[in-house]
Amino acid sequence: MKIHQFLDATYLKTAKQAAITEEENLQNVIKLAEEAIAHNYKLIMIRSNYISTVRKMLIAAKSTVLIGTVIDFPNGNSTLEKKLTEAQKAINLAADELDFVINYTAFKEGNVALIKNEVISCVALCLKNNKVAKFIIEVAALSNEEIIVISQLVKQVVLDTYGEENAKHVFVKSSTGFFKTENNKPNGATLESIKLISENAKPLKIKAAGGVRDYGMAIKMISLGVDRIGTSSSKEIINKEQNLNQGY
Repeated sequence: MKIHQFLDATYLKTAKQAAITEEENLQNVIKLAEEAIAHNYKLIMIRSNYISTVRKMLIAAKSTVLIGTVIDFPNGNSTLEKKLTEAQKAINLAADELDFVINYTAFKEGNVALIKNEVISCVALCLKNNKVAKFIIEVAALSNEEIIVISQLVKQVVLDTYGEENAKHVFVKSSTGFFKTENNKPNGATLESIKLISENAKPLKIKAAGGVRDYGMAIKMISLGVDRIGTSSSKEIINKEQNLNQGY
């Protein structure tokens, strides 16, 4: 398996979150971009203020690695207008894929109309600009029933509004990786949550993010129908595959 083409190599910490300087944080992004180019990952997922730097690196290397960024991250509770403004800025910076944090709080409160409007408007902007839209539903904040319902909701809105031919341009994504859970419960993708998303969101694509840190878990996720894996452990995953291919 060419697992590198499933990997969205991810670094989303701000300098403050990483407790380092802005320059040190930039160097972390550059290091990840160099790794992504070397291993031909599918995508590098970064904050929008680093897009221009990474785009220049990819062009210089003649690399096919894509650039993704996050919108309304990590809480997803901004107005639709703010979401779309942030997304347009990312598009103007030449991001290829936009990972929107859906307003899962509003969804939990029963505001289905707001969620429908977000999906319709965000997908419209992405399709107009030939970009991919991903909707982060934040599984750690949802019950299993809520995961099923929101996955079906996003799917149905996309299919009803844009047709099955555009399903390949829209993902349902599990997690931000930044959600604060109680009692050290997983705050990212689990096999259970990904199974529920896969069963209820396809033919939309699926991205497992948060907590996928090794090759074995990555393979299990792919076996459940995942199309992309967001991880800060891309190097460990690809090194394991290389060792297996070499018989180690």
